Amino acid sequence: MRSTQAAARGVVFIHSCPRALMSHVEWAVERAVERTQPFEWSAQPIQTGMFRCEFQWFGQAGMAAAIATALRGFPNLRFEVTEQTDRDFGERFCCTPALGMFRAATGPNGDIVVGEERLRSLLSEPDPRTGLAMLLGQAWDDELEPFRMAGDDGVRWLTRVG
Repeated sequence: MRSTQAAARGVVFIHSCPRALMSHVEWAVERAVERTQPFEWSAQPIQTGMFRCEFQWFGQAGMAAAIATALRGFPNLRFEVTEQTDRDFGERFCCTPALGMFRAATGPNGDIVVGEERLRSLLSEPDPRTGLAMLLGQAWDDELEPFRMAGDDGVRWLTRVG
């Protein structure tokens, strides 16, 4: 019997992790993806004592949510998890110690997808820009951007244009 669940792929970006949590983070991700996963940690240059890593994953749709859920309880951890499937919208999860978790649906090119009803509700607000910034995860992007830049290898992922 064939599975009807869509295959998915994505990337995990751990932007900052204390050394003491590194093995716990590895175990949590490996439990979520149900297999061992190679981790190549490097120092996070903008925050002393923190480490970063990134890796691709492959599995079933919904795995990004499982990974993000497994990681979100760790203190002082900054991370992003993406998911893309061939059938449906993807997802993007961002988490910071100060802001907590952000989740958004994404289209095939990685852009955040916002539903019509959510946009219509913004029109009734005194300052729709504030609500729109929240829907797009602007505060998370603002906090994570320096960490993304610190690991920049010439390829830019998950950044705003502007």
